[in-house]
Amino acid sequence: MRPETADIPAPLAAYQWRGRPERQAFKRVLDICGSLGLLVFLAPLLLAVWLILRLSGKGPVFFSQERVGQFGQTFRCLKFRTMVPDAAQRLEALLRDDPAAAAEWDDTRKLKNDPRITPLGDFLRKSSIDELPQLINILRGEMSLVGPRPVVFDEISRYGLDVIFYLRERPGLTGLWQVSGRSDTTYDERVLLDRAYSLRRSFWLDVRILLQTIPAVLKRKGAT
Repeated sequence: MRPETADIPAPLAAYQWRGRPERQAFKRVLDICGSLGLLVFLAPLLLAVWLILRLSGKGPVFFSQERVGQFGQTFRCLKFRTMVPDAAQRLEALLRDDPAAAAEWDDTRKLKNDPRITPLGDFLRKSSIDELPQLINILRGEMSLVGPRPVVFDEISRYGLDVIFYLRERPGLTGLWQVSGRSDTTYDERVLLDRAYSLRRSFWLDVRILLQTIPAVLKRKGAT
């Protein structure tokens, strides 16, 4: 089935800058090999988390949400479930009743004290284990090991004209944002980081980001 394309203004949706074909092919090979290797290596951990969430009996094991990918194509981004079943209702009530939380959400699309997150979900998020199912998205060709953080359609307007830099890349499991403070950065800073990655992208930049991801995750820098 052909991926759907988000309702993005035609001049932006038509922006099909692909860069050098050989680089794209090389990166795709690395994505496939890397994601397969990580799935095999992390299989015991993934199975343990799946079993715990399955036995908790409080909702599905996986959470999937439509995100905007390369060239505006939409896909279902996978994560381990970290929130309570009525998460949407809780968020709506909080943003309606708490101006400070609403301002924080508008600025970063994150909440430091998020009432939707379960105790196990808090651990999974701070350790970034919740995002490991995205290795499946990488195998499908919807994401890359390194790239911009995948966004929902409502966030596209926050990018302004810089959205062309987001749209020309596959969203990444990790990226400059993840190794530069994560939730400690503002949304505008996140947009600038995505633009910087797109302008400077190279094999060695990807390697550097991957190597920096490990200490960033262990230190839980900017994790919420």
